[in-house]
Amino acid sequence: MDLLKIASTAFVGVCLLAVTACGGGGANAPPTPEFAYVTNSGSNNVSAYTIDASTGALAAVAGSPFAAGTQPSSITVDPTGKFAYVTNSGSNNVSAYTIDASTGALAAVANSPFPAGMQPSPVTVDPTGKFAYVANAGSNNVSAYAIDASTGALAAVAGSPFAARMQPSPITVDPTGKFAYVANVGSNNVSAYAIDASTGVLAADAGSPFAAGTLPTSVAIDPSGKFAYAANSGSYNISAYTIDARTGTLTPMAGSPYAGGTSSSVTVDPTGKFAYMATSGRSPGAFAYTIDAGTGAFTAVVAGSPIVELTAIEFSPITVDPTGKYAYVVGVAVVTQTEAVFAYAIDSSTGALYSVAGSPYFLPGDYSYVGSITIDPTGKFAYVADDFGLAYAYTIDASTGALTAVTGS
Repeated sequence: MDLLKIASTAFVGVCLLAVTACGGGGANAPPTPEFAYVTNSGSNNVSAYTIDASTGALAAVAGSPFAAGTQPSSITVDPTGKFAYVTNSGSNNVSAYTIDASTGALAAVANSPFPAGMQPSPVTVDPTGKFAYVANAGSNNVSAYAIDASTGALAAVAGSPFAARMQPSPITVDPTGKFAYVANVGSNNVSAYAIDASTGVLAADAGSPFAAGTLPTSVAIDPSGKFAYAANSGSYNISAYTIDARTGTLTPMAGSPYAGGTSSSVTVDPTGKFAYMATSGRSPGAFAYTIDAGTGAFTAVVAGSPIVELTAIEFSPITVDPTGKYAYVVGVAVVTQTEAVFAYAIDSSTGALYSVAGSPYFLPGDYSYVGSITIDPTGKFAYVADDFGLAYAYTIDASTGALTAVTGS
């Protein structure tokens, strides 16, 4: 299961970071999810949907699906909710679109698609919405672009692409927008860069790259921007670092690496108090950790083995809902050999996971790979997309975390 394939079927709510773009009730009003998008690698297009704010049901946007490049593998919406960017892994470029704020329809930006390197990863847009970055696993570098605030067009910044190491994974930008990090899968380390606030140019840290474990596949940064965590899928552990607030330099934490699993990512909850990592194989389950607010160090909720047996042989990264109360993972159940959604309640004091009544929720049919689950910004709805062109929609019970299939799903 690779990160690109997970990303290729992830729904992205337009108003994830931009309430007004989705018709919200103002800066202090809760976000209202209106649109969802999914890339279709086999048909070279993007499906677009409106989301019913009451029921969570999906309805195709007029004109959907919208043409993309060859083998579109992921879609990213900028923080303003005005633009969308699709990575085309088969044609090594990025398709750019404007988003109609009323209908959710996509319109190709002039001169789109824009060149990238070989095997481009999902687009990462910095928190300001001014710059976009794509790690190119086949070219061992990072493409950097300035985003035209009026049109959404991408223009390569001076010096792009910037050197990385072997097989860089999707780039992670810290919450301040000052630093960027890339896990280099093939060279077992992490590249660190400072971002020029005016130009978007990346400057490699003097000590970069920083050592990680075997096959690091992603970097997660806690909400405070003080700590970074690399998921090492080959050595089944997590490399942990403190981030220098002035330079972005990574310093390994005492006790790092921490025992973990085979997942391609570490999930830090919205509060920054807990972290999770899934593992497959002989003892499938979920590792849970508390995060020391001062040092960023991990302490296992239960020492040694995973705290939750998923009874699954393979699964997606763990997703925590926006409230931080529930966690969800899509896995392949051992007994039925079918996909299922595993739901857990999070203990707010300890971070421990407890299975929600009714979990797991089985998806019909066999599987060709594990899909992914995305929670809408309000925490009311959950969506799963699979490899058969099907999308499953659920409502989330706010008091229990239980899932109920949306009518028509």
